[in-house]
Amino acid sequence: MRYLLLPLACISTVAAAQTAPPPISSPPPATVAHAPGLPPPWEQKTREIYKTAVETPTVAGRGQVPKLAGYLADQLRAAGWADGDIHVLPYVAPDSDRTAALIARWPAAGTPRKKPMLIIAHMDVVEALRSDWTTDPFKLVEKDGYFYGRGSGDDKGGLVPSMVALMKLRQSGFTPDRDVILLYTGDEETHGRGAELGATEWRKWTDAEFVLNADAGSGAFTRDGKPLGFGLQTSEKTFQSYYFRVRNPGGHSSRPRPDNAIYDLADALKKLQHHRFTPMLTETTREYFAARAKQEGNSALGRAMRRWLANPDDGAAADSIEANPLEVGITRTRCVATMLKGGHAENALPQLAEATVNCRIMPGVEPPTVQRELQQTVGPKVEVTPYPDLGRPTPVSPLRPDVVKAYTDAVHARFPNQPIIPQMSTGATDGLEFRARGMPVYGVDGGWSVSPDDERAHGKDERMPVQALWDNVLHWERVVRELAS
Repeated sequence: MRYLLLPLACISTVAAAQTAPPPISSPPPATVAHAPGLPPPWEQKTREIYKTAVETPTVAGRGQVPKLAGYLADQLRAAGWADGDIHVLPYVAPDSDRTAALIARWPAAGTPRKKPMLIIAHMDVVEALRSDWTTDPFKLVEKDGYFYGRGSGDDKGGLVPSMVALMKLRQSGFTPDRDVILLYTGDEETHGRGAELGATEWRKWTDAEFVLNADAGSGAFTRDGKPLGFGLQTSEKTFQSYYFRVRNPGGHSSRPRPDNAIYDLADALKKLQHHRFTPMLTETTREYFAARAKQEGNSALGRAMRRWLANPDDGAAADSIEANPLEVGITRTRCVATMLKGGHAENALPQLAEATVNCRIMPGVEPPTVQRELQQTVGPKVEVTPYPDLGRPTPVSPLRPDVVKAYTDAVHARFPNQPIIPQMSTGATDGLEFRARGMPVYGVDGGWSVSPDDERAHGKDERMPVQALWDNVLHWERVVRELAS
């Protein structure tokens, strides 16, 4: 689930200072330089598969994911994959939605010299209404240097290039020295059951030394082509929601009580609003803020970053960083009220008032620890309980030199001046299920976009620069070649 098509590091004060976004028809900047492009036959093949993927409405409840999984499996068979190495696996998500996953293995030539590597992406997309969009969201529209369509970025813009890159490598005669496995799931945008199965019951097909995630990473440019960085995602926050509940005997509204469930809940939410969890640095966020401090120079934000890096106990410096709207959530766990209900009649005192509080928890922190801190913050009048399904804390994946080098080399082959910035996602992807079970995961997608104009994942008129799609195939080709030879 890409909340942005680009790393958070990309935008900060540069983007904040920009004027209103240009019209939808504005093309990507012509000054974005890139290495020689994708050969025409592969550009045509990529377009063909991408068009089918975008125009298959793989929204939860529509039953279209199995259709797309079957189509992609056929493409792999035509490219040389054996039937025994391809598995289209139907499964049922928690809401009884019938979906599917695709697993495909490219076996090493001869005896593997290394453990397998796994590439993941997701086939499903969030809903989009024709009435909300300028174009039909489920028709691939190319105009003014962009591809428009739901999923054009999230995540068919990562899935298709990662698959086409393997097809291109195979046709070229490349032979990997380790098995290369694909796992494309069908419910990342809703329940993530496919990733959970992939990391557990399907582990006989997916077990690997590490995971490369096509649903994270990527880069950005300003409108005039200035490079803003490519993010290498190595960690994700844990998604966990809690109920805040206040109960009361109630009574007739004509005789107010000194205690009131709604007022007590309101007091608790004000306490939550002003509460700040203790900031913390991880290996990833330390590298992130070191790179960001260089980008910011001697600005107030840059000085705050350097103070916090020098002294992780400097909470005031971390607070200054979080005051910037583009850095919110990077220094600490954050919780926010998202839903509210209370009372049962207009002439009765409320017997129950309830709020939903959604937390994004720093890697390595257990949800019960956050629950205890929330309970202490709001006091005994409020009952704090977790949603039934506890979030799964995941560790930070170590910065493996081979993965960092392969990603850096692939980016710099096209964009030599782009900084590579380790990144922690404040949202969540399928990668969390694998990290939680001991497989390191790296978001290494090579797509790029224009900041802030193209930040449209899950929103109106989602789009991707045409050149970014071709570039991403070449990017994945280089990453795989370097890590599997």
